[in-house]
Amino acid sequence: MQSIDLLIEARWVVPVQPHGVVLEHHAVAVDAGRIVALLPIAEARTRHAAREVVVLDEHALIPGLVNAHTHNPMTLMRGLADDLPLMRWLQEHIWPAEAKAIGPEFVRDGIELAVAEMLRGGTTCCNENYFFPDVQAATYRRLGFRAMVGLPIIEFPSAWAATRDEYFDRGLAVHDEFRGEPLLGTSFAPHAPYTVSDESFERIRLLSDQLDVPVHLHLHETAYEVDEAKRERGARPFARMQALGIVNDHLIAVHMTQLTDAEIAECAESGVAVVHCPESNLKLASGFCPAEKLRRAGVKLAIGTDGCASNNDLDMFGEMRSAALLAKAVAENASALDAASALRAATLGGALALGWGERIGSIEAGKQADLAAVRLDDIETQPLYNVVSQLVYATGRQQVSDVWIAGARKLRERVLPDIDLGEVREKARRWRERLAG
Repeated sequence: MQSIDLLIEARWVVPVQPHGVVLEHHAVAVDAGRIVALLPIAEARTRHAAREVVVLDEHALIPGLVNAHTHNPMTLMRGLADDLPLMRWLQEHIWPAEAKAIGPEFVRDGIELAVAEMLRGGTTCCNENYFFPDVQAATYRRLGFRAMVGLPIIEFPSAWAATRDEYFDRGLAVHDEFRGEPLLGTSFAPHAPYTVSDESFERIRLLSDQLDVPVHLHLHETAYEVDEAKRERGARPFARMQALGIVNDHLIAVHMTQLTDAEIAECAESGVAVVHCPESNLKLASGFCPAEKLRRAGVKLAIGTDGCASNNDLDMFGEMRSAALLAKAVAENASALDAASALRAATLGGALALGWGERIGSIEAGKQADLAAVRLDDIETQPLYNVVSQLVYATGRQQVSDVWIAGARKLRERVLPDIDLGEVREKARRWRERLAG
C-alpha cells in the first residue's frame, strides 16, 4: 500500500475535467500537497494508507473556485457607495475614499477579511488587482492562500507610487521578491486604457514577454469607455490594444461587455482570456458580456466577482448562477452557458486564464490539491437529481464545509483554523468608522 498524507472519500466527486462528469463514491488521494489519484473508494482503501481520512458522505467534492478578478482590499469598502454608475462611483466616492485610507494596513486588513470570506465560500485562488502588491503578496503568503498579485500601473500618483517609472520599478521589485513562492504569481495590472498611456502599454508588453507574466486589464467595461476612445483617439480600445501588441495569450481582459463578433474571433485566435464579472456589471449598469458567444468561439472564459465595493460580495456560487442565467438572457437561448460550463468557467477556466491550468482548476492526478467540499443534504438542495445543476442553480456558499489549498486544510466543518474571525470583525469595524467619518 502507498503511504499518503490524506484520503478524501466523497459521495460525489466533480473533477471538471473531463467536462460534465460526476463520479459517485470516489476518493481523492493527496500527498505532499498534490493529487496522486482519483479512484473508487473501495479501491482507494486497498491501495493507499493515509495518515488522515476525511469522509464526506453527503458532499460533492469540487476543485477550489478561482475568483479571476478581485480588488480584495476594497472588501473594507463594502456598501460604501451603492446604486451609482461607474464613473460617478469611481470619481466621486471610491477614489476619494482611497485617498483617505489607502496604505499598507488597509491592504493587509482588507485581504484578511476577503480571504476569510472566500474560504468560507469555497474559493481557493484569486486574481488580485490593487495597490501595495508587496503587502498583498506577504498577506496571502502568511494566510496560505493562492493568489496572482497584480503589479499596478496607472498614470497618476498614488500612495504606492508617484511616477510612471516608480510604478514599474516597485512592481518589478515585488515580482523579484516573490517569484519563488509556491502559492503566488504576479501579473502586470494596468488599470484601463483610459488611465494608462501608450508608452506604458509598450513597456508592459515588452516586460510581459520577457518575464512570461500575464497582463490583467479592465477592457471594454462600458459603452461610454468605447465611445470616448473612438471620439478621442478614433479607435476602439481593443483596436488600440491590438496595435500596441497587448492582445495576445498573456492578456486577461476583464469585463468585455462591448464586443463585436470580429473582436471575439480575435480573442479566440490570439489566446486572450476573458473574465466575466456579471454581478458587478449588473450593479453598475455597465453592460452585458457575451459569455455564450465567447464560449462557443473557444475563448478562455473565467468568472470573477470584482471588488466588494461594486458587487458587494465575493460569492462565487452566486456569481456562477448569475453568469449562467444572464448568458441565457443575452443569448436568448435557454441552453446557453449550461451548468457544467458555468462550473468550468469558475474553476478550470479561471486557472487557464491565469496560466495555471496545469497546476489547479480540476481534480486530476499531478495537480495541486485545491479542493472544496459542498454539503448537498441541506433542505435547500433537496431533492437532488443532477449534482452539477444543483451546485450552480441551488447551492449557497454556506453549504461549503471544508476547503484545502495545496493539501492544507483551510476550512474544517465551517471553521477557519488559521484566522481569528473576532479580530477580523474588529478591524473591519474600525475601518468603517474611519471611512464613514
